[in-house]
Amino acid sequence: MPGYIYVLFSNKDSKTYLGSTDNLQRRLDEHFAGKVKATKNRRPLKLIYTEEYMLLGEARKREMYLKTHAGRKRLKELLKNFTK
Repeated sequence: MPGYIYVLFSNKDSKTYLGSTDNLQRRLDEHFAGKVKATKNRRPLKLIYTEEYMLLGEARKREMYLKTHAGRKRLKELLKNFTK
């Protein structure tokens, strides 16, 4: 089963949200409809970055890395042109 990581940008608070999923379109629809507690009050949201993996487990590993101190620095570098 393929996996994805994605980053959403909140136009409301100018912060990002990082997540992973096995069905990117379904998950984005949930975020945009306000069905996800973590982003419900941060709408409107914009998808600014994705990565696709062969396996969901690989995507989850990448998500966990990007949520570490070193990973956050790397993600900031990747996103520097997207959040301006």
